[in-house]
Amino acid sequence: MWKRIPGLALPLVILFMPVAANAQQAAGGDADRQLLIFSRTAGFRHGSINVAVPAITALAEKKGVAVHATEDPAFFTDENLARFDAVIFVSTTGQFLEEAQRAAFERYIRNGGGYVGIHAASDVPAGWWPWYEGLVGATFRNHPRNQDAAVIVVDPEHVSTAMLEPRWTRYDEWYNFRALPEGVNVLLRLDTDSYEGSGHPGNHPIAWYREYDGGRAFYTGLGHTNESFTEDEAFLAHLWGGISYAAGFAAE
Repeated sequence: MWKRIPGLALPLVILFMPVAANAQQAAGGDADRQLLIFSRTAGFRHGSINVAVPAITALAEKKGVAVHATEDPAFFTDENLARFDAVIFVSTTGQFLEEAQRAAFERYIRNGGGYVGIHAASDVPAGWWPWYEGLVGATFRNHPRNQDAAVIVVDPEHVSTAMLEPRWTRYDEWYNFRALPEGVNVLLRLDTDSYEGSGHPGNHPIAWYREYDGGRAFYTGLGHTNESFTEDEAFLAHLWGGISYAAGFAAE
């Protein structure tokens, strides 16, 4: 059962590991439960990718879940994707898949697969891939300066939020979206009076989930900073809960 933990970060020790542009790596675990981490960027590249990949891998290993990480878009084939319970897009940006690879991923979701989008996974060109825009729920427009903001738990019963305090102040890069998400279940929203620069005053969702086109999707706008993955136990618990939902894992 999830334990409720305070919003204050608790120290974690995680190995810093650079991720090469086309590197592939695998981590041991239960072959019956597998996750794919995809972190290719065709636009701005977040430095936190280099710590996010090993951090998520470490989380999965603790749960006995096998992980494969890649930045090679050619890995997106029907045969390869069918192995995984969920695919985690770690701050991917731009046009990161070609047409055939996009089609394979759409089939994967329609066959019951799971999608997790972290932070810049919402940063895609407008109109490039309308199906993906629906999957991620909302797409990046801009952001103010990095700063503290208060995060409010909207749904305290979900596996990704049940461990969080109702109000959680943290430092991050807070995205404004081209349009607010529709047809999603909002998990977290920002108190827009607690920081400067919200493009959605009074109603600023920042994490949500939904069933989509036969599969399951979870998105969190948190995760810009290295510290999110190396020091912030609350964020990592939130993230693992979202991964568990998308992959269909029981709460652990």
